Amino acid sequence: MWLPEDYFFLGGVAGAALALGATARIPVGIGVVSSVARHPALLAMEISTLARAHPGRLIPGIGHGVPGWTGQMGLTQRSPMSALRETLTGVRALLNGETVDAEGRFATFRQVAIAHPVPDRVPLFTGVLGDKGLELTGRLADGLLVSALAPVEYVRSARRKLDEAARAAGRDERIAITVLTAANVTRDPGQVAATRKALKTVLAFYLAATGPGPLFDAVGANEQLADLLSRGGPEVVAAEMPDSWIDVFGIVGGQDTARARIEDYLDAGADNVAIATVVADGAEETVAAVGELTGEFTH
Repeated sequence: MWLPEDYFFLGGVAGAALALGATARIPVGIGVVSSVARHPALLAMEISTLARAHPGRLIPGIGHGVPGWTGQMGLTQRSPMSALRETLTGVRALLNGETVDAEGRFATFRQVAIAHPVPDRVPLFTGVLGDKGLELTGRLADGLLVSALAPVEYVRSARRKLDEAARAAGRDERIAITVLTAANVTRDPGQVAATRKALKTVLAFYLAATGPGPLFDAVGANEQLADLLSRGGPEVVAAEMPDSWIDVFGIVGGQDTARARIEDYLDAGADNVAIATVVADGAEETVAAVGELTGEFTH
């Protein structure tokens, strides 16, 4: 289970605490907190609290954050990559019980140590898109949470780049990839059109928030997305985006179609697929259809 921290909806850390407290065995990820929204020491404290209370179940994800949203808070950084690197290394060191004394481009540590380090290693995931972020992930992180909207082609490329970066850093372990994907699935053939319409609205919102970049470049969609955004926001994207984008950037339709899409992600190098269920009318049917489907892939 992954809990998002999409500004300005619900908090990811608090959401993870609720999910961990309500369950007994399943892993719970935070996907993802922005590296510029909290000082690494504060983030390490939050992670330590949850990881010690629920050993072996927490998977924190750290990324840049959606630029439009972080910009609304005045949190734009001259070097987002420095902020992410300093957050990853600082959080890891503090969780390991180290005292950190460093003056970075983003974060200052003056003899900082947390009182409650975590005995066992906590896997740190990143939520990045570009080549520099993938290279950093391969060197420093334990996994990658691939953003919702990611086409299969992007996942295949990311797997190759992660493996290359890990080898260059002398790491033998596999860097895990979890693909987060928006999905609207039904068992009723008569509802397929409705699932497509509902998912299209959600995809348009995130397409507008994310903007052109590596995800869309992987399928040659950057130029068309930029054109749509130059003429408006999510409403224009929803009205004019090609219908094929619904299948490229999400999972939609019947269970057989959705099953094949999940298998495509796994074949491309993903280790897990996390489904963000889009619910419009018939919420119980949607949840049941997705539950049956994910049960086939749960080990």
